[in-house]
Amino acid sequence: MNTRRFALAALAALTLAACQKSGPDKPAFKGIDLTGAEYARQLNLTDQDGRARSLADFKGKVLVVFFGYTQCPDVCPTTMAEVAEVKRSLGADGDKVQGIFVTIDPERDTGQLLKAYMASFDPSFVALRGSAEQTQAAAKEFKVFYAKVPGKTPDTYTMDHTAASFIFDTEGRVRVYARYGSGAQPLADDIKLLLAEKKS
Repeated sequence: MNTRRFALAALAALTLAACQKSGPDKPAFKGIDLTGAEYARQLNLTDQDGRARSLADFKGKVLVVFFGYTQCPDVCPTTMAEVAEVKRSLGADGDKVQGIFVTIDPERDTGQLLKAYMASFDPSFVALRGSAEQTQAAAKEFKVFYAKVPGKTPDTYTMDHTAASFIFDTEGRVRVYARYGSGAQPLADDIKLLLAEKKS
């Protein structure tokens, strides 16, 4: 009886494996695969020029969304520099990549400051900001953590925050969670996979 059960279980496992193998191949992302995630579905904030923006505005491009702040000493500038590097490395396909920076510090990050900050990486990058309440709502939608850390004076505070990027496919669906510190190459590899999906 036990032998028969084992044989049936083994046969079922082989059948399932065959079905999975014959199905469409899942992309081998270097980051964490978020395909089908039920969050990070909307992002409605104002850009550095004062225009209302949403994810739908960027349909047709692979988006790299990062939550940070302009006075961030290392994580934020490193991440944005890597996105800019990847965009340049893709040549003509770089035009299909959109960097999006969401400030978690709207108190200090004015539209003018964000515009200058984006220009230092890539003029095509978009910075988004909102009220304190809108920022909280956006962070909640993306499951992003952030918190103010007091400094020596009221104006010298820093921000603790999630250090990762969210990569969206050309249909505006979140697909990859890219941890900070992985480097530009894994980011480039995952973006290439998503661009290849558009072509196929």
